[in-house]
Amino acid sequence: MTDPIADLLTRIRNAIMAGHKVVEAPASNLKKEVARILFEKGFILSYKVIDGEGPQDVLKIALKYNSKSKKPAIKKIQRVSRPGLRQYIGVDEMPRVLNGLGIAIISTSKGLMTDKEAKKEKIGGEVLCYVY
Repeated sequence: MTDPIADLLTRIRNAIMAGHKVVEAPASNLKKEVARILFEKGFILSYKVIDGEGPQDVLKIALKYNSKSKKPAIKKIQRVSRPGLRQYIGVDEMPRVLNGLGIAIISTSKGLMTDKEAKKEKIGGEVLCYVY
């Protein structure tokens, strides 16, 4: 697999379109950090890492839906930077996702953070994805 982050985002997108409550993916430190940011910003209910039977652990993500309308909290989750075309930005070119209503997950030298946190830290990096 050349792009594990795109695989995680596609699994989440497909689970939302199918109306699933839980999605599973192979775990890695980067995927755990993406799940942590999605949890902190209220896009998912919870996440946990389960010891896998094989060589790799499993990341279980509980998706969040509106209780009345049954609409998902994540409207769109889009991969920006790809292995063949990396998208690096400086602090001055920080993206505004959906006019500030969404988030951009950015990989910086201080770890994964949202666009607002990176702007506060005055640090740029690679834009991994947009979520709104």
